[in-house]
Amino acid sequence: MRNTTRYPVTESNSLWQIYKTVPLTKVMKNFIVIQMTRYSPSLKLKNWLYRTFLKMEVGEQSAFALMVMVDVMFPEKIKVGRNSIIGYNTTILAHEYLIDEYRLGDVIIGDNVLIGANTTILPGVTIGDGATVSAATLVHKDVPAGAFVGGNPMQIIRN
Repeated sequence: MRNTTRYPVTESNSLWQIYKTVPLTKVMKNFIVIQMTRYSPSLKLKNWLYRTFLKMEVGEQSAFALMVMVDVMFPEKIKVGRNSIIGYNTTILAHEYLIDEYRLGDVIIGDNVLIGANTTILPGVTIGDGATVSAATLVHKDVPAGAFVGGNPMQIIRN
């Protein structure tokens, strides 16, 4: 199991209860900022917006490619180390809403990490320093430092 905290719900599925867990105004603000970062060609502007408005920890010289989608509800649970690259159209989630519960978990991406295009990173995952994640990977568990991983589901290709 990933490192997430589970919150049971009883009334209806957890997504119908979303605004009991996160304010609508926060989601609206985050959505606008994230859309700006997705289309911005400026790496410095993206990092500034992530740090300033979304309260993400983003290390110096880290680069988010075009169309990266960070968690709209809990971006503050995402930490990216220094000199890392997050590839085109990658999705980084810090939450998951299920039928009977929702889960929250920090996503920690280390220093000098390369994330390939079209990757999805699930909540509660840590990607170690110097790791490489190949394109179109579903990162559903921790990635050891220095490892090369890929696939759906993710597997260690080289450690």
